[in-house]
Amino acid sequence: MGAESETTESSLGVGSGEEVVTLNIRCSNGSKFSVRTSLQATVEAFKALLVQNCDVPTDQQRLICKVMSRFHGVYDKLNQALDDMPYEKLGISEEVKEQVELMCMQLKRAKRRTDTQDIELAMDMMVVFSENDDRNADNAILERLAIKLELHTIADLKTETIAVRKLVNKKGAHTVESNKKIVDLLEKFIHIAGIEEISVLDNPVSRSLEKCRSLLIPNEFLCPITLEIMTDPVIVATGQTYERESIQKWLNSNHRTCPKTGQSLAHMSLAPNFALRNLILQWCENNNFELPRKDIYDGCDNSSIALTEEISSLVQNLSSRELDIQREAIVKIRMLSKENPDNRILLANMGAIPPLIKFLLYPDSKIQEHTVTTLLNLSLDEVNKRLIAREGAIPTIIEILQNGTDEARENSAATLFSLSMLDENKVMIGCLNGIPPLVDLLRTGTIRGKKDAATALFNLSLNMLNKSRAIKAGIVPPLLHLLEDKNLGMVDEALSILLLLASHPEGRNEIGKLALIETLVEIIRVGTPKNKECATAVLLELGLKNSSFVLAALQYGVYDHLAEIARCGTSRAQRKANSLLQHMSKCEHIPRETIGMWVVSYFDSSVVVVTLLILESSLAPNL
Repeated sequence: MGAESETTESSLGVGSGEEVVTLNIRCSNGSKFSVRTSLQATVEAFKALLVQNCDVPTDQQRLICKVMSRFHGVYDKLNQALDDMPYEKLGISEEVKEQVELMCMQLKRAKRRTDTQDIELAMDMMVVFSENDDRNADNAILERLAIKLELHTIADLKTETIAVRKLVNKKGAHTVESNKKIVDLLEKFIHIAGIEEISVLDNPVSRSLEKCRSLLIPNEFLCPITLEIMTDPVIVATGQTYERESIQKWLNSNHRTCPKTGQSLAHMSLAPNFALRNLILQWCENNNFELPRKDIYDGCDNSSIALTEEISSLVQNLSSRELDIQREAIVKIRMLSKENPDNRILLANMGAIPPLIKFLLYPDSKIQEHTVTTLLNLSLDEVNKRLIAREGAIPTIIEILQNGTDEARENSAATLFSLSMLDENKVMIGCLNGIPPLVDLLRTGTIRGKKDAATALFNLSLNMLNKSRAIKAGIVPPLLHLLEDKNLGMVDEALSILLLLASHPEGRNEIGKLALIETLVEIIRVGTPKNKECATAVLLELGLKNSSFVLAALQYGVYDHLAEIARCGTSRAQRKANSLLQHMSKCEHIPRETIGMWVVSYFDSSVVVVTLLILESSLAPNL
């Protein structure tokens, strides 16, 4: 039909309980027809969501995850509405079609990118919250989490600290597990930011101010980091002034920016601000205010000199001709590298890494254990990750992973995980054949070894070539074992890795050879909420690429379980379940009499709940 002089009128109608748009279309040949679509309602829901949620108060920022999930729901609705548009009846131009197709591609791309970020965030959280194991408290992971959660600046951390105190005080229970995890994680963020004096629960931030509540201390006298009156103000390269102790801790934590402005520091020199110090002293005298004493800091200065001398001596002892002296030096360096980030930086600056790497080849198993564990501790520093890799440690670490003692293998896997936080190290570890021994540790190691191997393999599998290497190394069968053995407590880790592998053709082929679909359906049926969410995501990834996986899942009775998750699962699980159910309804290989019909209910502006009514042909007369 012609559409040269086509005109379109829009009117809002209501049908089946949902808001729709009726398009009255008149074509150039005189014919008329109407099309009903939910696209306008979807756009209006999107606008309403913006109005409702774009002005969230500061102390409610933790609700952002919920808001994000609602936006994901809007993505799905927009995508579905665009898919259902009857383009052939509209007679639109090819240019408009291309624009619509581009929008669909962008929606799908955004969805995939969000999924990858979701599983990265989930794995990071699992590592950070790992109990009784502080080896994986990698600064790079904490910094990545802090950035994702927007808790990496001093202002953000102070605001969140106040909000968490209010939350804990409101609930009145410091020992509640969920509160404790929030507090612990926030204190880790504070620590890596170099602000060690802030305690989330004890509120020492205003300790010095409480001594003189009747006085209003001038704002320029307060350190921007601690909000305490300064006793030794110093100026950094950007011209901002800080308390010497506070800014020194910030710099020692490997930060190279001004905390207040975020600008890069041209140099690390600190210049005393004598003018401001005199003003502070004069104000204190006029107001009978006693400045806090800094004797402790002076002592720390002396101890830092002693520590530097000790580390220098230990590094020299690594080159001693006497094995006992070398062994003692390695053990002491291991302990120092475990204690705090400053020691790791100082050890690297004093040249400890090259001689330590040489001891990885030493035939004594205990020396190997101490050395690889020391390198693990040192690798928690971002700069040290590159230095360790550049000095050629990775091939030897892989060799220990293959042939070392249980503890050495575990710590070798943890070291590879830490090093693989850098993309260039992911590539290097894969090229140096480091994935097969990790898969072997995942298969035969202790529980701790399996966890170390799983976290390393997940990180490495973010690289496409490494996915292929892991599949060829036989990673899928041990992952299936982790899913079936609930006592190991590694279901989420295994599903997260499977989700990455399912995006690779070789991974889908390997998964298809095993009875994995039945296991996934069983997890969707009886797993924890997080288990169900991950299993649904894996099944969706498989089903979108190969309808045979969907058919297999249907045979195992996944219908009702997906419908239940769509109603009351986690927000991400609901999105995945809805997408999978919608895909099933469009799958050409599934008989329509088996699928039944879909009842789609829209409520709360952006959440779609899909209820599946199974109409078996034998039961149809009774319905």
